Amino acid sequence: MTQAINSFSEILDKYDMFILDQWGVMHDGIRGYDHAIAAINNLINKNKKLTIISNSSKRKISSINSLKNLGFDKNNFIEVMTSGEMIWQELYNFSDKYDVQLKNCFHIYDTSKEDGLDFRIGLEKFKFVDNIKDADFILACTPFQKTQPIDYIPILNYALDMNLIMFCANPDFVTIEKNNKKNMYCMGTIADLYDHMGGEVIILGKPSKEIYLESCKNLNQIDLSRIVAVGDSLDHDILGAANFGIDSVLITSGIHKDLFKDSIKKGLKNIENEKKWNFKPTYACENFSF
Repeated sequence: MTQAINSFSEILDKYDMFILDQWGVMHDGIRGYDHAIAAINNLINKNKKLTIISNSSKRKISSINSLKNLGFDKNNFIEVMTSGEMIWQELYNFSDKYDVQLKNCFHIYDTSKEDGLDFRIGLEKFKFVDNIKDADFILACTPFQKTQPIDYIPILNYALDMNLIMFCANPDFVTIEKNNKKNMYCMGTIADLYDHMGGEVIILGKPSKEIYLESCKNLNQIDLSRIVAVGDSLDHDILGAANFGIDSVLITSGIHKDLFKDSIKKGLKNIENEKKWNFKPTYACENFSF
């Protein structure tokens, strides 16, 4: 049964390592939350280990470099790992394990942002094509500008007919829009649609176990009972923690805030009533704060 807590001070002594999500927990994409910055400083002063695991489609180095602009000290984290980095490494080290020959890539990304093109650096062995009919596979990073999930149906129908693999760099369904005004959809929504249509989707970010293993591979003598994951997504942070075998804290002011608009207690009851979530967070807290 999930325990509602008012502050992370209530569980501080139970854990040696905290795995943090970014959007909705640490920041809103524009600035870091003051309470999260203070919480991280508190944990560092208590000699706790901190790791960031994000479903961002950006490369690892890009996420590390953005921490300063958001108000965080990158040196406070022993590891920063992104879903985008996991997919980039998978393509960079591509082998024959997929039983197909991959040469031509149809790249889905927001063409108004340069970081979509940055993802291609080091992947020059692939040819990036503008037409899905010329592609051998799909790399899904961020939604095309001014599109909705339904707009991808023609692309997905063709991809399904041709048995194209989709590599999804951001498995999140939605994320908090900047300034916390509303949720906006991510590529995980499109990948989930393609999966339900019968397409093959490669996901290495949360909730897959792989990103947790990669993040912890350089740590000695890991005691999973002393690690807790903090995130605002049931489908990714909380399920990912369960898949890895660790405890979790659901931040209720994030993407599921509508479920918790009355109280945490009622919000947890709402989760129980949703049959799709057959797993539960260990704790629930409004914010990542002390």
